[in-house]
Amino acid sequence: MSLEITFLGTGSAFPTPARGASALVLRREGQCWLFDCGEGTQTQLMRSHLRAARITKIFITHLHGDHFFGLPGLLCTLSLQSDPDGSKAPVDIYGPLGLRSFLWRSLELSHSQLLFPYTVHELVPTQDQCPAEEFKDFSGWDRGEALPQGPPGRVLHLDPGEDSYLLVEDEQLVVRAFRLFHRVPSFGFVMEEKPRPGKLNVQKLKDLGVQPGPLYGRLKSGTAVVLEDGATVSPWDVLDAPVPGRKVCVLGDCSGPLGDTALRLCWQADLLVHEATLGDSQQDKARQHGHSTPGMAAQLARRCRARRLVLTHFSQRYRPAGHAGHAGHGHAELSELQRQAEAVLDGQEVTLAEDFMTIEIPLKK
Repeated sequence: MSLEITFLGTGSAFPTPARGASALVLRREGQCWLFDCGEGTQTQLMRSHLRAARITKIFITHLHGDHFFGLPGLLCTLSLQSDPDGSKAPVDIYGPLGLRSFLWRSLELSHSQLLFPYTVHELVPTQDQCPAEEFKDFSGWDRGEALPQGPPGRVLHLDPGEDSYLLVEDEQLVVRAFRLFHRVPSFGFVMEEKPRPGKLNVQKLKDLGVQPGPLYGRLKSGTAVVLEDGATVSPWDVLDAPVPGRKVCVLGDCSGPLGDTALRLCWQADLLVHEATLGDSQQDKARQHGHSTPGMAAQLARRCRARRLVLTHFSQRYRPAGHAGHAGHGHAELSELQRQAEAVLDGQEVTLAEDFMTIEIPLKK
């Protein structure tokens, strides 16, 4: 089962010809999930190998323009490309409180009518996710106003026991959000596959008298079977240990997570995507604006024992290879960000994200 992420925008603040604004796609078995949707994301999608029509879920980390200004335009383009028969799959959108009103007003003011249903699920932040003077309570927006065409969706409050938000769960995977500290409330998202059943132990099956055929499939799926002699064989009698699923963590802008929940949810993540807006020499400035440096990102990766750290959301002063930059602000400086993170991780390789870079996460065996 394939699982990969493709970066569509890896720059901060605004899009440039060198780097698009924040956006990445997680693709699993052909289905695409979009994380953040900065201005120009739909153009980046067109330049990539991905098909925008396959997007079924969108996750917005926080309400800064470089992370969600591209969303109304993308939805309208998806509608224009849809068949009027309503065959386009519904789109579920997850993001901070206020996102539903933003989308509804944007589409209403522009007289845009989507040819497919969409749902907005809002995460209610806590006041300690940003400086007190920056926190705005959007819970009263549109109160008393009629929203006959407004999109449906859940309002998700922090689970005090888990200190997280449960967004998606089915037989195969679970998606949770956790709180980050930034200039406005920000969130991180964790997609974790549930363990797969272990391999059938053929020798044990033979010893128990189970003949090859349909019974093998039933045992593999977790169902006990009864043999002709009346004996019951449990799946756990003939299955090896379950195989852990893969885990991908995508963090929004932040100077760090709140509490230890991120360490628990991101523990041994196969891939941890973390912002590194400025270099370590500007750590004070980064913290002042609610951002991280490579060293700060690597410290979190080290604490949660992430298997691979990918840095993104670079200040536009750091230009990728092949793009001319101002003196002193070129590719050499970008490679220094990689060195700073790897020093914290004792030399473990760190990846610097580039627009259109794709990273595959292989199945565990």
